[in-house]
Amino acid sequence: MKAPEKFVFSFGSKISEGNATMKSLLGGKGANLAEMSSLGIPVPPGFTISTEICNLFFEHGEKVPENVKAEILKALAKVESELGRGFADIANPLLVSVRSGARVSMPGMMDTILNLGLNDQTVEGLAKKSQNPRFAWDSYRRFIQMFSNVVLEMNPSLLEVVLEDLKEEKKYKSDAEFTVEDLKYLVQEFKKQVLDQRGIKFPSDPHEQLWSAINAVFKSWNTGRAITYRKLHDIPESWGTAVNIQAMVFGNMGEGSATGVAFTRDPSTGERKFFGEFLPNAQGEDVVAGIRTPQPISKVKTGEESLEEYMPESYQQLVDIYKKLEKHYREMQDIEFTIERGKLWMLQTRTGKRTAFAALRIACEMIEEGLINEKEALLRIAPTSLEQLLHPTLDSKAKKTLLTKGLPASPGAAVGEVVFTSEEAELLKANSKKAILVRIETSPEDISGMVAAQGILTTRGGMTSHAAVVARGMGKCCVAGAGECYVDYNKEELRVNGYLIKKGEIITLDGSTGEVFLGEVKTVEPTPGIHFEKMMKLADKYRKLNVRANADTPLDAKIARNFGAEGIGLCRTEHMFFGPDRIDVVREMILAEDREDRIKALDKLLPMQRSDFVGIFSEMEGKPVTIRFLDPPLHEFLPHSEEEIAALATRLGKDNSKLGARIEALKEFNPMLGHRGCRLAITYPEIYMMQARAIAEAVVLVMKKNIKVIPEIMIPLVATHKELQILRAQVESEVQSVQKEQNTKFDYLVGTMIELPRAAVTAGEIAESADFFSFGTNDLTQTTLGLSRDDAGRFLGSYVNGGILPTDPFVSIDVEGVGVLVKMGVDLGRRSKPNLKVGVCGEHGGDPASIDFFHKVGLNYVSCSPFRVPVARLAAAQAALREVAAQK
Repeated sequence: MKAPEKFVFSFGSKISEGNATMKSLLGGKGANLAEMSSLGIPVPPGFTISTEICNLFFEHGEKVPENVKAEILKALAKVESELGRGFADIANPLLVSVRSGARVSMPGMMDTILNLGLNDQTVEGLAKKSQNPRFAWDSYRRFIQMFSNVVLEMNPSLLEVVLEDLKEEKKYKSDAEFTVEDLKYLVQEFKKQVLDQRGIKFPSDPHEQLWSAINAVFKSWNTGRAITYRKLHDIPESWGTAVNIQAMVFGNMGEGSATGVAFTRDPSTGERKFFGEFLPNAQGEDVVAGIRTPQPISKVKTGEESLEEYMPESYQQLVDIYKKLEKHYREMQDIEFTIERGKLWMLQTRTGKRTAFAALRIACEMIEEGLINEKEALLRIAPTSLEQLLHPTLDSKAKKTLLTKGLPASPGAAVGEVVFTSEEAELLKANSKKAILVRIETSPEDISGMVAAQGILTTRGGMTSHAAVVARGMGKCCVAGAGECYVDYNKEELRVNGYLIKKGEIITLDGSTGEVFLGEVKTVEPTPGIHFEKMMKLADKYRKLNVRANADTPLDAKIARNFGAEGIGLCRTEHMFFGPDRIDVVREMILAEDREDRIKALDKLLPMQRSDFVGIFSEMEGKPVTIRFLDPPLHEFLPHSEEEIAALATRLGKDNSKLGARIEALKEFNPMLGHRGCRLAITYPEIYMMQARAIAEAVVLVMKKNIKVIPEIMIPLVATHKELQILRAQVESEVQSVQKEQNTKFDYLVGTMIELPRAAVTAGEIAESADFFSFGTNDLTQTTLGLSRDDAGRFLGSYVNGGILPTDPFVSIDVEGVGVLVKMGVDLGRRSKPNLKVGVCGEHGGDPASIDFFHKVGLNYVSCSPFRVPVARLAAAQAALREVAAQK
């Protein structure tokens, strides 16, 4: 990569070389610092090293090029000039922070170093200049701890032990009781630990500290936690991070100093009110880390002193700034601030992370306020976040044993086994079990465990702690700051109000109230709320794709309708065969040695299938229902162990050895590519004829209830036009027989699934016998990539991590491979039959990125699981809006 012409951008009261539109270059933090500077908002001066240098850094063997260093020093001189302080100046030292800044917020995932520039000489200058020696030495102590962890990669607990030992010796309850002499002692002990553990002296040259810190921040882009977060939020590795170097301002300088984090609206509920927390005489990381209990920004009835009461002038200035920022950005903001001896400084503003419930309310209310229009509102909601609103919450009538109450950091309910480490949470998830991750406080290292857990409980931290912010972003239930809880990591137990809860025991969290309950509490179905309904109506107004659901039972159909499904795009008839009252009849049909015995078994199945279809047709009330005929290989219905075979032989009155031999004869080496789908009906036409009759008879029964029925019969796994031609004729013959018997006429369609590459490339011929196509992208992905969906998980992660595949092709469609076949199938099919209806029924139908592709290739509808219908409706609207914007 060639070095860009400009890569260091300054900001401050006298200069702003960037703006909010430059996030790809300056990262979100740097772009917004520049924007605030240009708005006249008080921002400590500094500069941003662009994201382009991050990529150069890794190309140059993790080193900052010399020409970049030269520009950094020029920008640093501008900061010195504005503040009248000197970097490494003993008498009047300039201290700086070195922070990461990706183009999208990644809270806590990358590294930060504060108070950089301190050594044994500059600390004395800072003490004299501030007239506060304790503040100066405490800042030095903090700097050594942070630098040792982030840059020198020391285990942070080693220095923490030294600190805790001193507190115990002196009988201190908190760090605030350390004297200047205590802090000087800690500084020297910390340096000794660095020498003992790392074999090097702690760097005293501020410039050496600066280059090392910049390197460390760039390297943090590729830490395990950052990589995990990027995967979780689909953030490309190529984006890189910017580095922001900014003059330090101090909220821990004694009286009249404070630091805090605030949101311009409530991030949990979306309510239009100023919401946040602050700590007097503290640095910024104290609020985020949750090591002290924060106080509210605005007056509340809790009796705690608020910033509004503590520093009314600074509070009013902060209110004026937050209103200005929200109006300017036309979006809810997450702001960080520091007050240094009565002077307010803004350290950051960014789009605030929020729950899905809050996001919907904010979007709807901002439309009403005239801040944004309908299209902007729709594009601001992450479609997958809607799933947070569609799952059960705690039953208010259920019996509960309250253990304690913390802060309602992220709403929803979570039930699971208590675990104390991320590794344990991941292990439980791998074994299909649910975990509640219990921590004193979370850190970025816990990201994988937070992803794996059902919910998170912390004993420290506030509503803006790491646990709260990250959990809200992921839609995870979280209770933070449950101070009555005592966590013992060594004994793996949680003690709270007389209860002892060991690892593996069940607890329940209510993230909406902050309550923690013993055992499992019953849940109830969710009520997404009026703002959800408003946004769904808006989505329906702008989308072009119809949205159907994959549903196999009347209950599934009802749920799908309630979520706005416009029909059923896939009813899998084989799912109806696995019930305990049916499976043996199905096995009897499969194991029949001749057609006569097979028909006898099918005659038993006919009324069962008919009843299923009556229920589904009735529930859908005139919406189209696409029914896929029997598809999976027959071995899936058969017993495998000797014990199971013997038990079946007894139930069917068959000879055990003969039955075992018959089952053995039906085995296939590769059954997913074997005797399944339409191939079953070519061999045994009576199977599909029974299903056709069941559908037709069900239609007649439902029509007698004055309910409109739109049946669509789908033949699976077609590879040739001839297969569909033969089977369509058989289906039509059977349906016509029922119509004649019942003296009833009704319309119906016969189509096919396109799930084999050959079907896609010969779609023009196949369309001649099809009323519709439905792409079965699950099997089309398997057959195109030669991957087994059931087995590929063992190695797909390596392919995605190694950049061989951009993402898991079973989660998001492989546009360059499978996508080309889908487009080809659509184009060829409609060339043969211009009005051919085309949809997709694989689970890709609920994936927003895949939906965007399906919109572009002109599908009529997507079909997905019932709970993903709202996701698909919103994603389809966004796809249509993006298309219109691109055309402009």
